[in-house]
Amino acid sequence: MDVVLKRVYEAASASDGVRVLVDRLWPRGRTKEDAAIKFWLRDLAPSDELRKWFHANPGGWRTFQKRYLKELRDGAASAALEKLHHLTEGKRRVTLLYASRNKGYNNATVLKELLEGMPKPPSSVGSAATGRARIRKAQMR
Repeated sequence: MDVVLKRVYEAASASDGVRVLVDRLWPRGRTKEDAAIKFWLRDLAPSDELRKWFHANPGGWRTFQKRYLKELRDGAASAALEKLHHLTEGKRRVTLLYASRNKGYNNATVLKELLEGMPKPPSSVGSAATGRARIRKAQMR
C-alpha cells in the first residue's frame, strides 16, 4: 500500500496515481481538470463542528484525532473509509488530497495513519461494525 499526502493546490503529477479528495468542500479556485481528482470522498471529511473547533484550537491535535476517528465509525463515513481502503489495495499509489494550509495536522494525515494500520478491508468485520476495531486501535496510539 502506497499512500501519500498532497495539498490539492499543488500541481498534479503522473506519479500521484489515484488522486482522492478527502475534504467536504470543493477547493476554491480549482476546476476538476486542474485538480485531476479521480474520486471525491466527502463523507471522509470531519464534521463542520469538528473542523471549526480544530481551527480555533490548533493545539488540540490529539483531541481532534480522537474525535475524528469516532466520526469515522458512522455509516456514510464508514462506507467511504471502506471504499478508500479498497482503492489502496494492491501496488498502485493513492494520493490523498486536502486543502488545509497546515500540512502536518489535517484529516488526511489521520486517514493515512489509519490506512497504514489496516491489514485487511474493513468489510471483513461485518457491515454493522465496519472498521470500528481498527479505529479504536488507532485511537489508542
